[in-house]
Amino acid sequence: MASLIDFASTNWSYYTIPAAFVLCMVPHAYAIKLAGKNYDLGNPRKTEEHCAKDTTLDKMNLRRISRAKAASANGFETIGLYAAAVVAGNVAGVATERINKLTAAYIASRILYIYVYVALQDNARLAALRPFVWLGGITTLMSLFVAAGNALNN
Repeated sequence: MASLIDFASTNWSYYTIPAAFVLCMVPHAYAIKLAGKNYDLGNPRKTEEHCAKDTTLDKMNLRRISRAKAASANGFETIGLYAAAVVAGNVAGVATERINKLTAAYIASRILYIYVYVALQDNARLAALRPFVWLGGITTLMSLFVAAGNALNN
């Protein structure tokens, strides 16, 4: 069965770096939306503190704000490594189809991670999903480096 997306003919990998950056900003924007009037443009790192003092915000929204900010921070913590992996794969000459599939898998893992971390963590029974989704993304990212190493050694 043919794929809906042609991974082999066009290298899309470099475009996924800005996509990953946007995905870092999505949960941050969601936190701002939930914080409403408590978001301080002049001192945005105090948003959670301001929200905690607001008695009109319920605990679920306070937790979601905190998790959304953490999901955003997690994305920014790994984006440099991801960008390096994409560059390494391209410089080493990893096959276009392979690098496209790995970068698409990484982007999909980040989307899933954000959803699991921000929305599904309201249910404590689903909390165990988050580290597995994170590990899937990191494994994909490391696979880019391994593919680069293999390409250089062959």
